[in-house]
Amino acid sequence: MKTLTIRQPWATLIALGKKKIETRSWKSKYRGPLLIHAGKSIDKKSCLREPIKSTLKNHGCTEKNLPTGLIIAKCELIDCIKMKDWFSDTSLKVIKATLENGKAITGNELELGDFTPGRYAWILDRVELLKNPIPAKGKLSLWEYEGDLNERH
Repeated sequence: MKTLTIRQPWATLIALGKKKIETRSWKSKYRGPLLIHAGKSIDKKSCLREPIKSTLKNHGCTEKNLPTGLIIAKCELIDCIKMKDWFSDTSLKVIKATLENGKAITGNELELGDFTPGRYAWILDRVELLKNPIPAKGKLSLWEYEGDLNERH
């Protein structure tokens, strides 16, 4: 099954259903089932930034107990859309990003990704946290997990 390695805390935010758009510098033509692999590294600075800190805390997570080196969720990659532009207020805080299809990204979702124009929004749906995370080494780009997911899920 296609798998994407994502740094923490973003992998956990996806697994918890709090982050529905993964942002990447590259597009993918792939659509379909996707496993979320929590990479070995944790961006501890981001774990302390709101709304990430409070979202993690609400689920009993901190930068100290985030899973790493594990496939932690499965979902559907339903679209991949290029970011068009963003709007900010006078304090230079981005308050809205727009995708090429006209959809606006606001609120917490905007705080959980890099919506710089020219990047790509990978739209995720039907996210399921795995009951039994699967140890795996991560890889760049999309990669194939060859194990039997049904045994572990």
